[in-house]
Amino acid sequence: MPYTTKQISEELAMSHLGLKNLEDVFWNMPTPRLYEHALRNHEGQMAHQGALVVRNGHFSGQTVKDKYIVDNSGSYHGEFDRPLSEQQFEALFNRVRGYLEGRQLYVEDCLVAAESGYDKPIRIITQDAWHCLFAKTMFVRPSDLGQKTDFKEPEFTIIHAPHFHAVPSRDGTHAETFVVLHLGLRIALIGGTAYAGEIKNTVFAIMNHLLIKSDVLPLHAAINSGENDDTVLFLGPDGSGKTTLASDPARRLLGDDIHGWNDKQVFNFEAGCYARVNHLDQDKEPVIHNACQSFGSILENVAMDTRGRHIDFDNITLTDNTRAAYPVRAISDAELPRMISSPKHLIILASDAFGVLPAISKLSPEQVMYYYLLGYGSSITDVDGENIAPEATFKPCCGMPLMAHHPSLYAKILGAKVRKGKVQCWLLNTGWSGGPAGTGDRMKIELTRTLLSAALNGNLDDLSYQAHPILGMQMPDQLDPIATWHDQENPDSYTAAAKDLAAKFKQAFAAFEEHVPAAVLSSGPR
Repeated sequence: MPYTTKQISEELAMSHLGLKNLEDVFWNMPTPRLYEHALRNHEGQMAHQGALVVRNGHFSGQTVKDKYIVDNSGSYHGEFDRPLSEQQFEALFNRVRGYLEGRQLYVEDCLVAAESGYDKPIRIITQDAWHCLFAKTMFVRPSDLGQKTDFKEPEFTIIHAPHFHAVPSRDGTHAETFVVLHLGLRIALIGGTAYAGEIKNTVFAIMNHLLIKSDVLPLHAAINSGENDDTVLFLGPDGSGKTTLASDPARRLLGDDIHGWNDKQVFNFEAGCYARVNHLDQDKEPVIHNACQSFGSILENVAMDTRGRHIDFDNITLTDNTRAAYPVRAISDAELPRMISSPKHLIILASDAFGVLPAISKLSPEQVMYYYLLGYGSSITDVDGENIAPEATFKPCCGMPLMAHHPSLYAKILGAKVRKGKVQCWLLNTGWSGGPAGTGDRMKIELTRTLLSAALNGNLDDLSYQAHPILGMQMPDQLDPIATWHDQENPDSYTAAAKDLAAKFKQAFAAFEEHVPAAVLSSGPR
């Protein structure tokens, strides 16, 4: 049968990349067909409510040390700080091309930051059908906007070969896994990992580079708005509660992860959510619980009863970084926006496992810059099955991956936008109070939501505030954390814990001291 014009265009597009002698290429297939292919290829199983349940093997999270860049500009590349030469890239790409010969591929043509005025066409080529479904879920297709289905030349192409592994001694990589950006060719290669988050994080890195000369601040954030366009921006590292708090049935969700903020509005780079779902509770988080089990959603490494096909979110045998990808529209039946007005409120979230931070506190623009750069969070280590040891974690710019510039520049732009927009800023503790994990109490989601609502509707404005004696933020007198400290007979133990946390802050912030104004540096711990 003769090729149609569209088929010739598609074949030429693959040949242009050097991808030849392929068994078959499936372009922009609808969700049901991708399900059929994923099930036929034994890539996953279907859960009882319609979600596709998959396993991504050895890697269940980002491989930060395996990111590379081919670029001679000398600019800051964030996590893409490992250089790869043109010769090494071409040799690696040739090996990927050879590996893909005789295999079938899936292609999804996407618009990132659709309808924002900054939208970029990106082509995602994957080896597995479920990764193509992931791309379809997370981004917008031109046909979704009523545009012609013909896709204009992409500004960047991502080629994902999860089952191909590099040979470090031969390819110049750190390990068998790699994520490589070639800025000149505008091609990204991902190999050796099936973790779907690498696709979206690579898209974020690409957008950082493509928007370098614009007035857009890229943000790793969740955003929602109420009836009066009171937009709220939630900043915080992974696991701090952005998705949970932004997915409020009474408010419109713009998105839960990567956004842009220009002089007039904020807009979503994506069309989907990619949330951690370990120990997801239907009673406490019904919106997310329902959304991530619907048809078209993908559950990564989530446990499932293979007979009844029921999901068990509490089973984290494979990894505690269980993930769900689902479309934003699954959160609500209402028409959801792709962009909304600039924020009136900014909430920095910090999961404090040491129990030191106030439940909620006010931040100045300088403090926003400080805590944004700090990216404070914490994790818990089970020692000998008995003692629980909290550990502080720090992710600059609240865990925003794959920056194109130095973090201090993003903080500077954020501070300027906060001042210009007179944005009201808060620090919200989503961790522990009364003492560290194992002694204190975990903040209940109901309390956190109550405090958040009070901050947004102005009920906290008339309270009396005092500066935290060690950390410096303005906290309501009624929410002084020392009042709930577990060791009331020894109040100095709270002071000691606060000083210890302050020392961790200062040590982590030392990398930015030469890059920020004195006012930002002095806004940290005293």
